[in-house]
Amino acid sequence: MKSMRVLLAAMAMVFMGTVGPLADVAPAAEAYPVRPIQVIIPFPPGGVADLVARPLAAVLEKQLKQPVVIVNKTGAGGAVGMQALAVAKPDGYTLMVALSSISVMPEVDAMFGRPPVYKLSDFAPIALLSADPTVLVVNAKSPWKTVADFVADAKKRPNEIKYASSGVYGTMHVAMEMLAHSAGIKLRHIPTGGGGPALNALLGGHVDAISGGPNVSIPHIKAGTLRVLAGWGDKRLPALPDVPTLKEVGYKDVEFYIWSGFFAPAATPAPIIKTLREATAIAVKAPDFKAAMQKMATPIDYRDAPEFKKFWDTDADRLIKAVRNIGKVE
Repeated sequence: MKSMRVLLAAMAMVFMGTVGPLADVAPAAEAYPVRPIQVIIPFPPGGVADLVARPLAAVLEKQLKQPVVIVNKTGAGGAVGMQALAVAKPDGYTLMVALSSISVMPEVDAMFGRPPVYKLSDFAPIALLSADPTVLVVNAKSPWKTVADFVADAKKRPNEIKYASSGVYGTMHVAMEMLAHSAGIKLRHIPTGGGGPALNALLGGHVDAISGGPNVSIPHIKAGTLRVLAGWGDKRLPALPDVPTLKEVGYKDVEFYIWSGFFAPAATPAPIIKTLREATAIAVKAPDFKAAMQKMATPIDYRDAPEFKKFWDTDADRLIKAVRNIGKVE
């Protein structure tokens, strides 16, 4: 029996000597990134989010030393792609560039009593990339030279002045209804399949006005086919220095931006978010990215995650209020 106890004790010592130290060694964290990253764009190719994301991805590839692939996941006004990020594995390999409409969808779902497709808390902001205020654009043949002219005519002819948008509760719809609510006027909303079709409807004389992005409106303004009356920003656009803001002409509560932001799933580990923030901060200063943004007449408005979060919270409050004022649109 004594010899058996000695043998067991010896075996225990051998076991502890070989296994014990291994248990104290934590598994090494995987370096990030080690494989391709996909960036979801919840809209079709050619829109603001897509045009901003593609040059960003090209520069990020150089920073992160991995392919950064753009994936357009469209549908339901962007909700399909946004939901795809909300449920994605939070490992830094699925990201998204989205627009200000990200803040609208949950409020619309709540208003109609539907389960939310996603919540704003599902997303972690990485950086704001651009923030262009929309501009009130009318056909150059129209009689309106100022916002006062436009509003006065709308008050005389309720629901007769038509404006096109990219869709119900989309950016162009919400912006225009912000003005209509503040001015106490009724306009007729003509939804279309996107910003391009809405602009074409105005150019073709099928509608009277749009709330358009400066980058797509300015060429037609310079060509003399469209006239710009005002902007939705808190200050005048550098590209349109003579055009007043709606705040300047008396509508203090009207402010709207078509902004593009870079997001990750909310539960993404802090070290990965830090890597992405640092890479993005370098990417937005790269000559290739700056040239691409300049070509599309969209100024870079870079804000790192903390500043972006503050901007987003304020903007979301404005948009949620606007959606509630619009009410249910079947």
